Amino acid sequence: MTSDRRDRLFSEQDRAIADFDFGERTAEVFDDMLDRSIPQYRELQRMIGELAARFAVPGSRIYDLGCSTGITLHSLDQTVDPAVELVGLDYSEAMLDKARANLAGLPEGRLRLCAGDLNEGVTIDNASVVVLNLTLQFVRPLNREGLLRSIVEGLRPGGALILVEKVLGSDALLNRQWIALYYEMKKRNGYSETEIARKREALENVLIPYRPDENLSMLSRAGLSSVDMFFKWYNFAGFIGVKADRG
Repeated sequence: MTSDRRDRLFSEQDRAIADFDFGERTAEVFDDMLDRSIPQYRELQRMIGELAARFAVPGSRIYDLGCSTGITLHSLDQTVDPAVELVGLDYSEAMLDKARANLAGLPEGRLRLCAGDLNEGVTIDNASVVVLNLTLQFVRPLNREGLLRSIVEGLRPGGALILVEKVLGSDALLNRQWIALYYEMKKRNGYSETEIARKREALENVLIPYRPDENLSMLSRAGLSSVDMFFKWYNFAGFIGVKADRG
């Protein structure tokens, strides 16, 4: 499932810095980018699969919104009941092409991949689990609450929404520490200070994080009755919300 292409997107100092995108160049190195840029990424994948297995219902669907190259879908395939359909959605055709190649071995009928822009809304149907793994942070803030409400509407009673996000610290002084420690992690994983600074500039107007309490409040307002944070690493966090069971 991992790409053999090394992420060097921001190493060319003479290249003009544009807003970060999920096009072909990014898709080619995205798996390496995730492994080196997201703290505990493989453990997060294990946790997502583990949590999804607790809520997945045979005959229902699991949606991975912003599925990129299919890493999370692969994790879900390893853990959830075979009678659950996996649906991946992404707006980048380059990412979907990588996902199709990475997941080509899944049984017929297990997987459906779709193109779609979450800023324009999404239709969720018969879902026992919906995953937003480092995706909501790229949705325009004005559209986030409406998107979450539409997701919850399509969740079955007792279904779960799993959300992983980059987050802001609740305290300004500590938030600066979390960011500094995150950049130290990236340096340990082979990124130069130039690469870190250039990527930060490219993401500035594209990735807009919220505080953990803001994410939890959004999940509650969207109609989820039980919400909590299941993961925290400095400025990254994982949240889960469960829709009330009619029974």
